[in-house]
Amino acid sequence: MRKLCLLLLISLSMVSCTNRTINMKSSNNAEVLSVQRNYFKSDFDIEVNPETFTLMVKVNGSSEYISKSLSERKVSNFKKESDKISWTYEEEGIDVLIENKGDHIDVSIKSTKDDENEFTWPKISGDEYILLIGQGKKIPSNDEVWKKYFTQIESIKGIEGLSMQFFGVNKKDYGLVYIIKNPYNNEINFDVGDEIEFDFNHEFPSINEQREYGFKIYVTDKNVTDMAKVYRDYMIKNGNFKTLKEKEEDNDNIKKLYGAPHVYFWNSRVIAKDNIKWQQFKNNLPEDLKSWIIYLLKEYIEDSESLSSLFDEMKEEEYINDYIKNGIINALSHVLLLKNFYNPDVFIDEISFKSDLEKGIENLNGIELVEFNKKVLKSKLKDIVDPVENWGDSVTLDVIEDMKDSGISNLLINFDDWRIGFAKPEFVKNANEYGYLIGTYESYHSIHKPGEEQWLTAAFDDVTLFDDATVTDKNGEKIEGFNGVGRKLNPTLAMPSVRSRVDSILGTGINFNTWFLDADGTGEVFDDYSKDHITTEGEDINARIERVEYLNNEKDMIVGTEGGNDFINKYVVYAHGIDMGAFQWIDKDLKDKDSEYYFGQYYSPTGGVAKIFSKQVPLKDYFRDIFLDYKYSIPLYKLVYNDYIITTYWWGNGSFKFIDDIEDRMLYEILYNILPLYHIDEEEWEKHKSLIVNHYNVWGDFSKKVINKEMVDFENLESDDSVKMTQYGDDIKVIANFTDSEYDYG
Repeated sequence: MRKLCLLLLISLSMVSCTNRTINMKSSNNAEVLSVQRNYFKSDFDIEVNPETFTLMVKVNGSSEYISKSLSERKVSNFKKESDKISWTYEEEGIDVLIENKGDHIDVSIKSTKDDENEFTWPKISGDEYILLIGQGKKIPSNDEVWKKYFTQIESIKGIEGLSMQFFGVNKKDYGLVYIIKNPYNNEINFDVGDEIEFDFNHEFPSINEQREYGFKIYVTDKNVTDMAKVYRDYMIKNGNFKTLKEKEEDNDNIKKLYGAPHVYFWNSRVIAKDNIKWQQFKNNLPEDLKSWIIYLLKEYIEDSESLSSLFDEMKEEEYINDYIKNGIINALSHVLLLKNFYNPDVFIDEISFKSDLEKGIENLNGIELVEFNKKVLKSKLKDIVDPVENWGDSVTLDVIEDMKDSGISNLLINFDDWRIGFAKPEFVKNANEYGYLIGTYESYHSIHKPGEEQWLTAAFDDVTLFDDATVTDKNGEKIEGFNGVGRKLNPTLAMPSVRSRVDSILGTGINFNTWFLDADGTGEVFDDYSKDHITTEGEDINARIERVEYLNNEKDMIVGTEGGNDFINKYVVYAHGIDMGAFQWIDKDLKDKDSEYYFGQYYSPTGGVAKIFSKQVPLKDYFRDIFLDYKYSIPLYKLVYNDYIITTYWWGNGSFKFIDDIEDRMLYEILYNILPLYHIDEEEWEKHKSLIVNHYNVWGDFSKKVINKEMVDFENLESDDSVKMTQYGDDIKVIANFTDSEYDYG
């Protein structure tokens, strides 16, 4: 049985969670490792060959490559002083400066050309690589699993593929840490032969006045904690650090996130199955209402033919099965969100909604519109349906109430669609009263052609944006939007639309206190060569930060984002994807409906959690090795940022997604202080309730204790890395055993 032990200097009791034992022990004699040690070595010499840009470092008589040789080049302007060397590659238009700063080696590479240019350096080799892929990976250079992976992906875009802007290399006797000074326009290219090697390429776009990149290179022990702390110190010294405690001073609601699992709550139903008297509905559905609903579905709802046919199928069935009921509920819910649902020729009895008509349907906000449409439908169906104030209670209010009654005192809830809150604003009200964080998913990453929008967030009131504010690459081609649909929206031109949309949502009076921005922390950013709005990658990121700060400062939101790469972390509080990112694009089986590994459709027949999130699947051994295997897993990100930002998985890889790996992921959630992520509707809550509550009773209390502590140390306690230890502050250690064998710690 897998075990996890917490060794604390405070008294705790033994509890159990699911089929795994979690032992929490007090110890007044726990050894506390000093966190005041030096993380780098300063006694080193360097040697460089300018013709091949070979750079070596010597420590205690042991020489190692910082960079292997490149192709030989002609050198000019060579200068050597006591602590610096410089030269020029005139044909390439490149100036190089190397300085021995005493505690590190500083390398600067500058393009002297005004037009497009690029340069590749360093060329990396070593025994083991410490790469910031998600939480962090320790990768032997001869590892067959990673050889396959790097052969597949070929390269990593620096600002996107690295969660933090550094990497490490373990040599024979010591390690090297490379801090990337310019995070933009970089690419790591892998060379897979007998050993994994890689090189670092930087492009100098003609549109960017910043014509320099380089590294600060530190010599450390072969210790991932030391490597991470070098970077943490660097970020602090450069003013790029803001702890959760400091963020609390701006918004006290952050405390609600401590010990709070992350829930995506799904409900597209304005009315639930138990709100309809089905036999009466079948026998007494007015023909004009049925015809009007079918017309609206065909005219305004994409792919609705199957829903339209259910009204006639229902008439032919003696017993109305759940398939028909769910389909009709979905059909009604779709049309109840439409601005033109009301038809005076169909809905004659105006008494219950006369005041809304007098106000003008066009003047109703999102919540008022749904409420108006409910009254309109009720006026026609009368006692066939429940009073409108009870619509959807069983799939919304009853669920969140049961979560609260089950002892979940802290919870982060996001909707995938803000209209879920419009359909049942009482759900949002209750969540606030329970002390939860609640808000919506939002995106400004993609824009679709006006009139052809395929999803809500890709539609904008300003129809000029599609032609006038989208990203053009250096070849003059528009960059495609997500999934190849539409285009990428330039964020420097999106801010008026951000303000307009946020104001329209919050202007309804809905009391959201958190906001999730899709893609803004992923590093999927672009140079835009459009003549009317030339934009660099750095300007792209600054515009994303601007909208985060708008939500922080003007709307008082707790902001989360997808990605969590460290350029955004000073400004957000929680992030998706660091602990297990998206990988569906790598393997066709994950999209093949006939495969056991198929993730599922972005669709729910019941109006609850979409299948892509609720369907539990096995994880291929190959992906388990890459993303979960303890042999490679290291908490680099948490060693830098545990007290700075709260992290979890990409939403498609929730805590229960991979059916054979739930137990190990729960171990990691405590070992690395990862936010559990669940997709919940009434059915998923009943299915997983016991597991969620039992895990919450352990993880929630633990996370509250460590959330504002620095992770000060990490060790692999067994030679095969199967037993791991993390230490938070000076009083809490976690030891996780990922095998079924006993391990004695003491």
